[in-house]
Formats: sequence, structure tokens, C-alpha cells
Amino acid sequence: MAPETEKSSETKNEAKPNATKEKEEKWGFDLYPERRSVYEPSVTQKLWWGENPLSQRLKCEKNVWNVINKSPVVKLLISALTNSGCPFDIERHIVCEVCDSSLLGGYDQALNQIVVCQNVCQNEGRVQGALAHELVHMFDYCRNNIDFTNIDHLACAEVKAANLTSCSFLTSLTLPKQSFFNIAKSHEECVKTKAAWSVKYARNLSDEESRAAVEKVFPKCYNDLEPIGRKPRRNSYDYYKAYRERHLYGY
Repeated sequence: MAPETEKSSETKNEAKPNATKEKEEKWGFDLYPERRSVYEPSVTQKLWWGENPLSQRLKCEKNVWNVINKSPVVKLLISALTNSGCPFDIERHIVCEVCDSSLLGGYDQALNQIVVCQNVCQNEGRVQGALAHELVHMFDYCRNNIDFTNIDHLACAEVKAANLTSCSFLTSLTLPKQSFFNIAKSHEECVKTKAAWSVKYARNLSDEESRAAVEKVFPKCYNDLEPIGRKPRRNSYDYYKAYRERHLYGY
């Protein structure tokens, strides 16, 4: 997802409907059907409570509330936003919606809003993963004026989010062809793989194009650890320590 710039809005009026639809899909809108109000639940979903979108949404919203009040990394990121001049309002900035089944969540720059995929994130663990990842994007948009329509900015943002929230050193070893004897390289490869996947689906690129975009910005963006300040280890107290020390860094 990404906002249209003033320039693209001017040309939109002259574009053909099919061209407009193709552009929307290129920018990832088709992965979030409720963003364009094109989602319609099936008859089965409407009748069967277990799949009912309303029940999914209520469960998702409950999990979001629990995670925001319990998760140290989520609380840290919200505190960092607030102390960076971007007050956070759960009702304004988070929404549970139906998404493509390959996604956990997304960040809508145009609305400055996080989408949690209610049909996929059906427990607190997944909700925490989605919120942490997208809150890193929101923080970058607040502090660094990230433009997610710029492929370099997008790739950098995905590298940073994967590094801080998706790739512990232990997790990186579970990827194919990774070596226990070169943990640092395995971690870098995990970040590159996950970031490239996100770029690919956000912009409908090929594997080669998304990987090239990530490689281009990787050295600089991999070393940006704000506002967490460390590469978290799985099943460690790193997030708790970062949250406890947040005031030392102005968060």
C-alpha cells in the first residue's frame, strides 16, 4: 500500500480504468481488499460463526488490545512514536481487516494506519509480530520522512523491520542453506530474504528485482537499530531490556 502523490493524482483523471486498476495492484492494494471496499464475505462466512468476518474482527481487536498492554517491544515502539512527536491512538492508527492470506499486516502511509490481517493473525503471537513490524514502519515515517512509493525507501524500511522484529539469530538458522558456523551471515541472509519477500509483494516485483532493491540499500539500513537499539535474540530478555532502557534514549 502507498499513497498517491499529487503528480499521480493529476494523471489519474486521464488514465483508463484498466490502467488505474493495474497501478493499484502494482502498489499492493489488491492484497488488502477492504482498503478499497471491494471485499464481500461469502455466504458460508456470513452464516458460519467460526469464519464470520465480524467474529474475526472482534477477536483480532481483543488480541491487539492485549498485545499493546503486554508486549514490551510494542510498548517501546508506541512510546518512541509518542516521544518523537507522533502521538499514537489505538482507535485511529490500528484497524483489523481481511487481507490476502499470505500477509500478517501492512502499513498504509496515506492514512498513517496499521492493518492487522484478522483472517491470518488469530492469536496474540501473530498479532504481536504484525504490530511490531508495522510500528517500525510507522516510526520511520514519523522520524525519517520515509516515502514508501520510493523503492529505495521501501527496501530500506523492510530491511530495518525484518532486522528488528522478524530475524533473531536462532530464527535465521532455520532458513534453508544456513550454517550454524557462520551465524552473522545467516542472520544477514534472513533479513535479506524476508525484506525481499515484503518488497516483492508490496510492489509486485520479480524475485530478482526485489532482491536487487534490498541489496542496494542493505549495508546502511541493516545498521539502523532505532528505536530498539539492538538485534533481538529469540527467547531472550532483549525486548524487555530495551523497553526498560527507553528513557535513556529519549523514548
